[in-house]
Amino acid sequence: MLRITTLIENSPGEHHGLKSEHGISFFIEKDGHKILFDSGQSGAFLSNAAKMNIDLSDLEHVVLSHGHYDHSGGFRSLCGIARDFTLWTGEGFFTPKYAFRNGAYDYLGNDFDESFLSGERISHSTLSVPLREILPGVFLLTNFPRIHPEEKINPRFFLLRDGEFVQDSFDDEVLLAVETGEGLAVLLGCSHPGMRTMLDAVRERLRRPVFAVLGGSHLVEVRGSGLEKSFEYLQNSDIHFVGVSHCTGNDAMERLSLSCPNFFRNVTGSSLFFGQPSAQSGAAGPGK
Repeated sequence: MLRITTLIENSPGEHHGLKSEHGISFFIEKDGHKILFDSGQSGAFLSNAAKMNIDLSDLEHVVLSHGHYDHSGGFRSLCGIARDFTLWTGEGFFTPKYAFRNGAYDYLGNDFDESFLSGERISHSTLSVPLREILPGVFLLTNFPRIHPEEKINPRFFLLRDGEFVQDSFDDEVLLAVETGEGLAVLLGCSHPGMRTMLDAVRERLRRPVFAVLGGSHLVEVRGSGLEKSFEYLQNSDIHFVGVSHCTGNDAMERLSLSCPNFFRNVTGSSLFFGQPSAQSGAAGPGK
């Protein structure tokens, strides 16, 4: 059986004892294997996991989608309870990230570096190929060709490289895709390279349909034809579970709830279960 649980997200769910924050973290359990995708902005996801009876001490893999604080900020706290895992990041993950705002640069990057990993004896692998299977039926993808010209990265994002600020093209962005039996469940961090670009890469490289998509779509910053094409993409696709949230933005999620029949509000504490014998569709839907 496959279970995907949202350990933390911007919005609270029905379990009022769980903490929410601007960030995202998913726990994936597949056939006895345990994976963490992103760690929120703080260690709050750890207490949420404990309250949901989820043991993170024996994780096998940790994947950080990109080097922004709201996806990697809880990693230091995680290392206090687990360390016998492999950390996966994209190329350039540790290059300091900033946002330009009102004439100043705001730091948005990680609170740890490679020396921290060495000191904590954390196994670290950089995803340097477009596709890698890290466990049976569990895939990491990066290096997304920009095939949709409307999907533009906000120019406010910068890297500090060799003492100079340069535009961030988010070459470090990584997604996770896991086989459900009826297609792939795709986990997105923020989709800075473009949500459609990333999902099309999954279909092309794995030759499998996308059955579910969860995570950030960054539609909160998209306007005009790009936004309309993204709505059309989700509304007319064969994706059975559309749970984009986090940086999707409240306005976009409200519109999706009205126009996309397969959309559900993925919140802190939500779970999807796949492969249950009693589930006619192969997934039990968002459960708590």
